[in-house]
Amino acid sequence: MQDEAGTPREPYDAYCDWLKGNDAALLRRKAKEADAFFRRTGITFNVYSQAEADERLIPFDQIPRIISAREWARLSKGIEQRVRALNAFLHDIYHDQEIIKAGRLPKSLIADNEALLPQMMGMSPPGGVYTHIVGVDLVRTGKDEFYVLEDNARTPSGVSYMLENRETMLHMYPELFSKIPVAPVSEYPLDLRRSLEKCAPAACTDRPVIAVLTPGLHNSAYYEHAFLAEQMGAELVEGHDLRVVDGRVAMRTTQGYKTIDVLYRRVDDDFLDPLNFNPESVLGVPGIFDIYRAGGITIANAPGTGISDDKALYSYMPDIVEFYTGTSSILENVPTWRCSEPESLAYVLDHLDELVVKEVHGSGGYGMLVGPAASKKEIAAFRRKLEAKPGGYIAQPTLALSTVPILSRSGLAPRHVDLRPFVLVSPDGINITPGGLTRVAMKAGSLVVNSSQGGGTKDTWVLED
Repeated sequence: MQDEAGTPREPYDAYCDWLKGNDAALLRRKAKEADAFFRRTGITFNVYSQAEADERLIPFDQIPRIISAREWARLSKGIEQRVRALNAFLHDIYHDQEIIKAGRLPKSLIADNEALLPQMMGMSPPGGVYTHIVGVDLVRTGKDEFYVLEDNARTPSGVSYMLENRETMLHMYPELFSKIPVAPVSEYPLDLRRSLEKCAPAACTDRPVIAVLTPGLHNSAYYEHAFLAEQMGAELVEGHDLRVVDGRVAMRTTQGYKTIDVLYRRVDDDFLDPLNFNPESVLGVPGIFDIYRAGGITIANAPGTGISDDKALYSYMPDIVEFYTGTSSILENVPTWRCSEPESLAYVLDHLDELVVKEVHGSGGYGMLVGPAASKKEIAAFRRKLEAKPGGYIAQPTLALSTVPILSRSGLAPRHVDLRPFVLVSPDGINITPGGLTRVAMKAGSLVVNSSQGGGTKDTWVLED
């Protein structure tokens, strides 16, 4: 919010003026209002561990994270470039694999990758879109320095919290939005519906019927599944609600079975179809992949997109962007050591107390080591895991992440943040919602912002020109 001299940074000028005119008592009263609103609305996140499953309220901090129009314009160009490259990469990997033939990517990284879906080889999804919804995690390290931390192209989550955070702030501080030109995010559900409609399969002859496939009530992001289905006017379904009828996928209704054209799935590949993937799955729909291959339904995101979330593949993203766009990557990658390579592994093992080490297929902040914050016992235990399966990990330096204030018990205090903008892809183009989900580490000094690890969220304001 402030520069080194304590002067408000330009995007925060108007907000800081407002803040000076209001006392801490107002902010604390509003914090209780927000907490009550989230409880009443049921905005929760299920946290799983070996011992328990716990439904928690995600901490919401009311001090917004503000991004200038100039900063956002640059970020948007970089995000669009990256998403275009990811979609082109997925098409190439499941067809001619030109990037491997050109020597820009090792063949083993794809051939031995557990996220590669052999059933997708030679398959082109409706409209040529693999990554219908993408979340790109960004971190800031300096005034004009942004890095991509990771790409989320499988089943990115968190957009419901972006929308509810804004709704909460509009309710609590309507006067702020009349003074400060903040770009709206409320059109996202309609934009999502329009984008999915444009990806309807050739078998669709009328306005596309859209449904959201959820694993069910006990899934960690079930609230979001239900919220998005309601907001975009789609049906919320589970696997047992669907069946194959006359060569199409149909959902059970009070009037009988109704054909679905586009299925926004929040179920992982392995559980999508017990006839083609995991035979023990009770979450998916038997035969849905055969209908998909025959052009009878669109599945968003396309099966097999998870390979682009691979953290080892992430280290090649600058090459991937350049190969498919012909230009250098606008947004930088975090320097990354691939532990599958002997020299990199040796370096990482010698510097575990300085690095962040992540599982290649990990998510949610699980299975990672933050070296500077870990105990000697934790480092020793992680060393054994790394030595046993080096190809399952990558390592990165501990970045000096930017901070923004939160309202703590003692007043405003800095906390580390990241940002997940949400991107919609259709045959007509790419739509980036102005803002995204700012995740914040609620503990002082912590770098882990994931909700499953105790992180909170903030409203993200992108200023309009």
